[in-house]
Amino acid sequence: MKKAARKTGSKKPAVVVRPATLGTLLADLRGAKRLSLREVEEATGRTVSNAYLSQLENGKIGKPSPNVLHDLADVYGVPYETLMEKAGYLRAAEGDHGARRRRLGVIAIDDLTAEEEEELLKYLAFLRSRGAR
Repeated sequence: MKKAARKTGSKKPAVVVRPATLGTLLADLRGAKRLSLREVEEATGRTVSNAYLSQLENGKIGKPSPNVLHDLADVYGVPYETLMEKAGYLRAAEGDHGARRRRLGVIAIDDLTAEEEEELLKYLAFLRSRGAR
C-alpha cells in the first residue's frame, strides 16, 4: 500500500489588498450616494455622460480630465484634490493622506441610517481586530 505523497510548501496564497483605483472609488462614492449613472449625468449638467462614467468606473478610462473630476467631486461631495490624487494628477502630501481619506469616508456616506452606521462601525472594528487598516 503506497502512501499518498504530501505536498510540501502548499500554503494558501497570501491575500493581497490593493489600493482602490479611481474607478472603484468613483463606483463606491456613487453607490454610497445611491445614485444611478443617469442621475450622476443629470447632476453634472450632462457634462459627464453615464456611458463615460461607466467606463471610468470599470477602469476603461484611467485618467479623466480635471474638469470631469471637478464635476464628480461636486456631485459626490468629496474634496476635488482626493480625486485628482487618485487619477495621478497630484501627489499626496506626507502625513496628509490619512486625514484626507478619513474625511472622504465621512463625507461620502453622510446619509447613512443609524442602523447602517452601526453596522459599518461593527465591520470596521472587525477589520481592525484582524489587523487590516
